[in-house]
Amino acid sequence: VQLQASGGGLVQAGDSLRISCAASGGTFTNFDMAWFRRAPGKEREFVAGVMRYLRKLYAEDVKGRFTISRDNDKKTVDLQMNSLKPEDTAVYFCAASSLVLGLRTSDNYPYWGQGTQVTVSS
Repeated sequence: VQLQASGGGLVQAGDSLRISCAASGGTFTNFDMAWFRRAPGKEREFVAGVMRYLRKLYAEDVKGRFTISRDNDKKTVDLQMNSLKPEDTAVYFCAASSLVLGLRTSDNYPYWGQGTQVTVSS
């Protein structure tokens, strides 16, 4: 499966931004989908995930601010980010996995998009 992320940009603290990931190839409904991010000087970290049967998980520091959703007909997964903070600045990656393993662990995802930059100014 190929993943293409889009929608990043430069916003101010408190603003909202929606990023999207389009999948092609494979059977989309067989995949768990997730967003990870890598901030400058930090390790890649889990942000949010939506499983093939629609269970959703969030990292603690985005819970209540970010919402992940998937559209199986369009083969997309979106991340709506509200109340953005400067510490949300990172490159955001979408990932897909057909393995039935931990959703929060990046090593469990064989397929990755190219990343989209999100910058939040203070």
